Amino acid sequence: MARIFSGIQPTGIPHLGNYLGAIRNWVALQEGHDCLFCLVDLHAITVWQDPQALREQTLAQQAVLIAAGIDPDRHVLFNQSAVSAHARLAWIFNCVSRIGWLNRMTQFKDKAGKDREASSAGLYVYPNLMAADILAYHATAVPVGDDQRQHLELANDIAQKFNHDYGTDFFPGIEGLIPPAAARVMSLRDGTRKMSKSDPSEQSRIALTDDAEAIALKIRRAKTDPLPLPDTVDGLDGRPEARNLVEIYAAVTGMTPEGVLAEHGGRGFGPFKEALSAILTEMIGPIASETRRLLASPDHLQRVLREGAARAQAIAEPIVAEAERIVGFLR
Repeated sequence: MARIFSGIQPTGIPHLGNYLGAIRNWVALQEGHDCLFCLVDLHAITVWQDPQALREQTLAQQAVLIAAGIDPDRHVLFNQSAVSAHARLAWIFNCVSRIGWLNRMTQFKDKAGKDREASSAGLYVYPNLMAADILAYHATAVPVGDDQRQHLELANDIAQKFNHDYGTDFFPGIEGLIPPAAARVMSLRDGTRKMSKSDPSEQSRIALTDDAEAIALKIRRAKTDPLPLPDTVDGLDGRPEARNLVEIYAAVTGMTPEGVLAEHGGRGFGPFKEALSAILTEMIGPIASETRRLLASPDHLQRVLREGAARAQAIAEPIVAEAERIVGFLR
């Protein structure tokens, strides 16, 4: 049975894009796999986080994952900082990874922007920690989107160099699991930008804790253009907001964009937005209500995380201890 590692930053409430692009796939992967689901709070502090907000958002993120279908009894759900093996192996990988490799990481360039010199060293070596997250468990498969492929390639490079440098075959290769027809959900305010937890506008995203009223309001206010929906997919060219809403509808219902337009093409956005709000409410409503129920018992959530961390530590400790022995550390 393949061991799968998946991580998500506990910053902000997960949104529709997180669910359609990742979380829904994680739920499906639980069948037939040994899964570790990690709230990567060490990654979160590569940019400054308010301490109290980080604690609260870690519990909120955990609650959303459980409400969406992640089973912490059958699989392992934990927060990264509670398992010391991640940081210990990351330091070893900092010494294996090469500066030139990290300089090629496009995501650092995107996040650092023009003020690269003011970015944290943690943001720069983020990919080494990501490699440690996976290899501390000898995980051989990781669900990845397009923006993480380069980091996964680096993780394999690090594993291969470690093995070469120390004359061993200790760390396995890692396969990227690309979700079938992974949905790329864009902002409701700008169809050219991805839906994001960090967007200052709450109207740009559907949160997985939104109730029916909030969903309907956000979809009603979603940016569109004055033309009706086209009859064919070609008619969406140059209309990013219209394409986004059609593709969201398709992803939620399992239809193709062609099928959505066969049903709704030629009509105005008013009726279409009403239909989209209804199907989103049907999908998100149960997740939101279960999340609220779980958050009412924070002690229970913290106990689940502690138990998950103990199980994760039991897997990672012998692996990382052996890596430390291989490099010559005395214990």
